Amino acid sequence: MGFRLPAAIRWASLSSSQTSSKVSNIPKGYLAVYVGEEMKRFVVPLSYLNQPSFQDLLSRAEEEFGYDHPMGGLTIPCGEDVFLHTTSRFNGL
Repeated sequence: MGFRLPAAIRWASLSSSQTSSKVSNIPKGYLAVYVGEEMKRFVVPLSYLNQPSFQDLLSRAEEEFGYDHPMGGLTIPCGEDVFLHTTSRFNGL
């Protein structure tokens, strides 16, 4: 049985101008996430979705935000340092 993406991966509605400007900056095969108190934007490869530790971060996002992400995109509720430490282990995938 494959991994089912958590509901947190579903994007909140954005106006068409916000959508086009933000989506155009994301290369195909990548996903934008917002992390930390300052909601810093990171663009990460979709391959991260297969990583159990990234799936844990997504589950936390689903629990905390449900479908209401304050930045209009996927917000991950952890510190920037935790996010960078977690994703640094994925380099080379």
